[in-house]
Amino acid sequence: MPLDNSIEFLPLKIAVLTVSDTRSLADDTSGQILVDRLTKAGHILADRAIVRDEKPDLTAQLTKWIQDQEVQVIISTGGTGLTGRDITPEVFHSLYDKEIEGFGEMFRLISYKIIGTSTLQSRATGGVAGGTYMFALPGSNGACKDGWDNILSEQLDIRFRPCNFAEMMPRLIE
Repeated sequence: MPLDNSIEFLPLKIAVLTVSDTRSLADDTSGQILVDRLTKAGHILADRAIVRDEKPDLTAQLTKWIQDQEVQVIISTGGTGLTGRDITPEVFHSLYDKEIEGFGEMFRLISYKIIGTSTLQSRATGGVAGGTYMFALPGSNGACKDGWDNILSEQLDIRFRPCNFAEMMPRLIE
């Protein structure tokens, strides 16, 4: 889909969250991919954090950002699989005002073309809480690239046509 260059680009303030028991900033490659892509696109990195796969920790970090007027979008990586420690989708769903069902569906469709039926193990999800967009991607580098390059880069760009998430932001908390 085309960009309407007659519309001025609107940089969004995006927080990046890595959900992992083992990662640090030094080896958080998936989080860094998201940071690199969003800043290259012209958006602003509002904050970045790493939290363990613990519901109270994840809930606290997400709630802090949802309440922060300087964070418009949260993108997380990790914790979307099927193991007992993978709790990201459950925490996201507990915070949503509205789920964006199509985000997870679209992510899996795109992923299927790349990794086949292995995409069934992804529980990528998206929604809105307190006027803040929230997107949970799997923890692999490829998943972060696919999610950003094929969905989020367009939907978070106000110039993308025929419509996009960015232009709806003022009306999310009507």
